[in-house]
Amino acid sequence: MTGTASTDLSDEVVVGGVDSHAATIHVAVVTDRGGHLADAEFPTRAAGYAAAIAFLQAHGTVTAVGVEGTSSYGAGFTRAARQAGLTVVEVNRPDKAERRRIGKSDPIDAYAAARAVVSGRATSAPKDGAVDGIRALQTAARSAVKARTAALNQITHLLVTAPDAIRAKYPAQPGDKRLAALARIRPATDPENAALLTALRALARRIQSLTEEHTVLTAELDRLVTELNPGLRAAYGVGPDTAAQLLITAGANPERLRTEASFAALCGAAPVPASSGKTNRHRLSRGGDRAANAALYRIALTRMARDQRTREYVARQTDAGRTKTEIIRLLKRAIAREIFRLLTDPVRVPDVADLRQARQSKNITLTAVANHFGVWPAVISNIERGLRRDDAFADTYREWLLSA
Repeated sequence: MTGTASTDLSDEVVVGGVDSHAATIHVAVVTDRGGHLADAEFPTRAAGYAAAIAFLQAHGTVTAVGVEGTSSYGAGFTRAARQAGLTVVEVNRPDKAERRRIGKSDPIDAYAAARAVVSGRATSAPKDGAVDGIRALQTAARSAVKARTAALNQITHLLVTAPDAIRAKYPAQPGDKRLAALARIRPATDPENAALLTALRALARRIQSLTEEHTVLTAELDRLVTELNPGLRAAYGVGPDTAAQLLITAGANPERLRTEASFAALCGAAPVPASSGKTNRHRLSRGGDRAANAALYRIALTRMARDQRTREYVARQTDAGRTKTEIIRLLKRAIAREIFRLLTDPVRVPDVADLRQARQSKNITLTAVANHFGVWPAVISNIERGLRRDDAFADTYREWLLSA
């Protein structure tokens, strides 16, 4: 441990600041008025966290600790500090202008984190640990998709330059038919092209394995997000990956989200003025969490394609002269408002498990139900399995089953 000793160890009110790294954390202590008291460096392991907390408490009553990187390098210290009963505040990195003015070092950053808490510039609570598992599953699932896409592209490139006989034998086919055929290749039957066939078989089997892996990970991800916030998962157009991303962005603790407008800004969905002269308009925000912004975009596209209310809204806005980009901006802002309510005030999702049982007990097929209501059979199936939420339709469907 290295650091600067404090000359006053009286029991006064103090605030801590932490600059976190992979191997070390640098801890600084300031008074409740921002005066520097002491700083020290500790290793990023359990003993180091305990020593850092003891170092903070030795200088007085710790009201709060500002930590940079509470969801990355500072995650371990954040957990230890919370277990010790300390209040942890998430601190963003100092802006570039301030760093140019005062410079950068571990002690400087640690003191800056503490002063951010004292001044009130940093007030957000760290994200709840409940999203850690969701983040891990999402990372693994997305990496499986990327690896699968890369392997698919490699198969395409290999077949482009393959001999005519091989290209003719494995043409582009719908679904997984070509993959299944490639996975069954026996290179020994064609010694001249054995190396190419071996590579194609290996890639095809890799894709099959990655597909199965992604299916398992997505199912587990779906289970976790549904348990954590069933209302969010049941919202129209919100799939497992989209729900996971929104929960990761917001954290599982709704107290982090102070206002609906701040959540929209966090997701990069807040309108930004872009007026000039006689033109009065707004443009899409380019700030915020781009992954959350992409999640809102996916929801908007899904609703524009399949949700009747959204399609009617798009038609009205188009008639009013708005462009598709402007309409999507408006939709993303409205969706951010809806998502904010679902995150801060979780709703109970009505149980629909009785629908399928009631339909099957009366020997009514999905097609018959779909024909009666004028929808596709997949819509009925998704509602029965809870994959699509439409409370009004579910109630109407239930009443029809009871009277059938």
